[in-house]
Amino acid sequence: MALRIVTADERLAVANAKTTVAIFGPAGAGKTSLARTLPPDETVVIDLEAGMKSLQGWGGDSIPVRTFPDAADVACLVGGIDPAADAQGFFSEAHYQHVVAEYPDLAQMIARKRYVFVDSITDLTRQVMAWAKTRPEAFSDRTGKPDTRGAYGLLARETISLLKHLQHAPGRTVIFVGILERVVDEFGREHFQPQMEGGKVGRELPGIVDQVMTLSLFDPDPGSDGGAWRHNITSGSTRRLVCQSGNPWSLPAKDRSGRLDPTEHPNLMAVLDKINGAKPPFDRAA
Repeated sequence: MALRIVTADERLAVANAKTTVAIFGPAGAGKTSLARTLPPDETVVIDLEAGMKSLQGWGGDSIPVRTFPDAADVACLVGGIDPAADAQGFFSEAHYQHVVAEYPDLAQMIARKRYVFVDSITDLTRQVMAWAKTRPEAFSDRTGKPDTRGAYGLLARETISLLKHLQHAPGRTVIFVGILERVVDEFGREHFQPQMEGGKVGRELPGIVDQVMTLSLFDPDPGSDGGAWRHNITSGSTRRLVCQSGNPWSLPAKDRSGRLDPTEHPNLMAVLDKINGAKPPFDRAA
């Protein structure tokens, strides 16, 4: 592919056409139901955890995925051909031509979608790990016994490759959701981190996506003048999206756009409009 100059106008147009977001939250916080705040005709949910019950009655399409090779096939249809991929590897031209021929109806449906909701990245890493344990790299060359380090190395490479492929999907906003894990150390101090297999994926994910948010439960802070929140992960009365790093609750967050408040109402279209500098329609503010 020839090198070329990307003008400021082109760069702005691309930025406004797509965003990549990772949203983490405790089990039961309502992460999957966030898809309801996206336009159903333009959204597809990649369902990796068989958890679509909260979307009953929602008009969008979904694709159930239970194995990593299937997840790679769907990612290839979403992201197209990766010119840097190995000739016979995932996301290569050969892989893309195969999945288009194998799933023509799926390819046509995905081509119409602007929003891709991946539920969840936690289950994606579990599927990749199950697949990695069957690969030659997961066994010792010397003894033939399982090699855990080899499996985790393959897990990290393939998961990061898939996430980056979806990140580069032209003209599509990709939203990854995952479980937030509460960890208490030996001194009784708590911190929160994404729950997924292996540590490398969690460390690299914030550098892959544009935005990181935490969906959690809060109560209004009675000691403030208004607008402040007290984190209550187990029984809070209000769901909020935490959007800025360095927040008072030490929750995972990053706002590359610089346009979001410390917390936002959990309406993805309203948040995406704000990120892209658009004035949202009145019905998106709900």
